Amino acid sequence: MHSYRFSFVKKIFSIIFLGLITTGISAQNLMMADFKTFHFGFTLGTSIFDFGIQPSQMEIDGKIYNADVSQLMPGFTVGAIGDLRMGEYFNLRFVPSLYLADRTISYSNNVDDEIISTSIKSTSITLPLYVKFSSVRLKNYRPYILAGGGVAFDLARDKQMPVLLKTFDYFVEFGAGCTIYFNFFRFSPEIRFALGFNNILTPWEDREGYLEPENQKFTQALSKLTSRMFTIAFNFE
Repeated sequence: MHSYRFSFVKKIFSIIFLGLITTGISAQNLMMADFKTFHFGFTLGTSIFDFGIQPSQMEIDGKIYNADVSQLMPGFTVGAIGDLRMGEYFNLRFVPSLYLADRTISYSNNVDDEIISTSIKSTSITLPLYVKFSSVRLKNYRPYILAGGGVAFDLARDKQMPVLLKTFDYFVEFGAGCTIYFNFFRFSPEIRFALGFNNILTPWEDREGYLEPENQKFTQALSKLTSRMFTIAFNFE
């Protein structure tokens, strides 16, 4: 699965490279595209999910654990784009997306060299709204920046896992990209960074169902988890 993701990214960058060459020597494409009041598109990309971690400093079985994200696996994202023109330089964009993510949290303690870890997988639906500011178009290129925020819903909560995330989160996000105009569509490579504000950790005492007692320390060693996300997106409009 991971090799497929990297192969996908490699193919996308090959398309970008060829596109930059061909559009750089061609006449100006899609002259009236930016004047449409409303248009649609879709986005594909890869993302890396991280955590902001606040340890509890609670003594558990005579030990105090510190936690850190030890492994970040590139995930996959796909979504739809709805774009509303607000003026010559500003657009309002709604980009509902699906994200697949995988992170590993490792725990060390103040007593011995033992390191334990647990993996956390997420399948999230995000509903962000952005304001996009574009520069003056230069032939077939138009750089832009964007900022906004939204809400996220985790659909892959496994209640038997040592660390359980809450379903709901909200975040702010900002990024930059460049629109490249081809003969029949616009292609925009884009990078974004998102910060979550909700504490998405479900306390151990709030969980239901049968849970392994030895997994309790994975949650009790934490007092707060917030989401962080870096995305490389490829937009087609």
